[in-house]
Parts: sequence; structure tokens; C-alpha cells
Amino acid sequence: MIAETVCSAVSAAGLGIAAVTAYRKRFLSAARIAAYALVPVGLVMTGVVGWAADTAFSPTAWAGFVVLGGAWLLFTGTRAVERRRGGTRKERRAARDSGQADAVAPAASAPSLGPAKRPAARPAAAPRAQGGDDFSDIEAILKKHGI
Repeated sequence: MIAETVCSAVSAAGLGIAAVTAYRKRFLSAARIAAYALVPVGLVMTGVVGWAADTAFSPTAWAGFVVLGGAWLLFTGTRAVERRRGGTRKERRAARDSGQADAVAPAASAPSLGPAKRPAARPAAAPRAQGGDDFSDIEAILKKHGI
């Protein structure tokens, strides 16, 4: 009897915190807190806290399974929304502050929307040295990029 009362009080407190969080316009967090708050009541209603032989035939137990299912749906729904938004609030703030939200790399010379209208003229490739100078390829690449 005491365990059921404690679980009910914890759930009521959690739902109160969820209501305050929702009042502050943080609905995703409020839904997650509500899901956590419903777990103790669901466990009490299913009979896990005070296990009885007639759990399978108890309408209260089946209602508890429905509550646990609702909590699970809230968990998965909030995770799906979080993934769609791009992470948690801290991660979005860090990405916004660092300026990495650009679709094109900051050092790109042209957007990557497709090939140019006319192909760029390529300089004639210098003939390779046959004497084993392996760095000629690297030098050509560096010269091409102006380094």
C-alpha cells in the first residue's frame, strides 16, 4: 500500500513538473517528462509493484499496460521529433554559434549545384620524369592550387 502511494505521488509530481515545463513553451521536454512520470503509475497499475496472481485478468493491469504503451509512444515520438530537428537544444545552439549550418563549404569557390556552363581550360600536363622523381605529381597539384 505504501509503495503504490509513493509511486502515485512521484507520478503526480512529475506531471506537475511537465505542466510547468509546457507552460514555459518547451513542449518536447514536457512530453518527455510526462512519459517518465507515467511509468511509476503504469508499473503500479500492471501489478509489478505489488504482484498478484490475477494480474492477467485485471482490467486495472491492462489499463496499466495501455498507460505504459502511451509512455513508450511519447518516448519514441519525442525522439523522432528531436532527430528531425537536428539534435538537442544544446547541440542546435552550438551548431548555430559555430556557424556550421551552411550547406556549402565556407572555402568553396562555387556552389556545388552542377557543372559549369563551359568547361574550364586545363593547362597542358607536364611530361612525367622517368628518372623516379615521385614528387612531380604532388608539385603539379600544388602549383595548380597556387601553393
